Amino acid sequence: MTDYERLPGEPDVAVYDAVVLAGGAARRLGGADKPGVRVGGRPLLDRVLGACSDAATTVVVADPRPTPRPVVWAREEPSGGGPVAALDAGLRRTTAECVVVLSADLPFLRAGTVRRLLAAVRASGAEGAVLTDPEGRDQPLVAAYRSEALRRALAGLATGEEASASPPHPGLAGLPLRRLTDRLGLTRVPDPVASFDCDTWDDIAAARSRIREHGHVLDEWISAVKDELGLDLDVDTGALLDLARDAAHSVARPAAPLTTFLVGYAAAQAGGGPETVAEAARKAAALALRWADEESPKAEPDAG
Repeated sequence: MTDYERLPGEPDVAVYDAVVLAGGAARRLGGADKPGVRVGGRPLLDRVLGACSDAATTVVVADPRPTPRPVVWAREEPSGGGPVAALDAGLRRTTAECVVVLSADLPFLRAGTVRRLLAAVRASGAEGAVLTDPEGRDQPLVAAYRSEALRRALAGLATGEEASASPPHPGLAGLPLRRLTDRLGLTRVPDPVASFDCDTWDDIAAARSRIREHGHVLDEWISAVKDELGLDLDVDTGALLDLARDAAHSVARPAAPLTTFLVGYAAAQAGGGPETVAEAARKAAALALRWADEESPKAEPDAG
């Protein structure tokens, strides 16, 4: 496998592994199970796993729990040793030459952001690409790194081979992430939305409010339904909404949900996949328009 072997259908995206850190103490949440806190009906951890669902291997550093897709579980030694030790534990279970590192409290992270980070590493030649928040601060737990460079930096920290400006600190437990990222040549990718993380209950409330705004609620609902039903399928929701509108206006209002259900059923019978959904939706939309045309006073009688 080359450093940036391409994924099927994604010519500019590398094959990668993902490490998700989900074992923090969540002290600012009163010790609550932060990865399990629900935003938009889904646990924060599940939302992050959805954003990196095309990773070759996903390692979650935490105690095991039910997840919507298979993952590899890891735990830092000692437990509670901090983010650098947790990252090291997760990285040991990866093999790809690029790894995406994520915290488990990112409600607005999307697959597109992960792709942007991977593309930035590839295009820049840097050792990693980190997301920056609205104030321009690095978010090292929303980043893509070259695995070799990350392992080398971790090994240097573990043996106490510090940069001249840093005091010696053998071992990884308790080290701040800055001590790790200072050893790497990084490029930056700004994203004020995807970098939003949930450290407090006010953050949770803000995230829950945002996803219910008009411009976000439909996509959030569709994503939640797909997770709940165990569906891993990207479809053109705009086309389905257009179909529902045509069925409602051209036939009768109850025709909208019934027609979209039948489209989904037909697509499943045909083997599933975005193409079968699109074709079934196209046929049903054309039928709805023909149905409406027959009510026009100028409609011509059938030739046969």
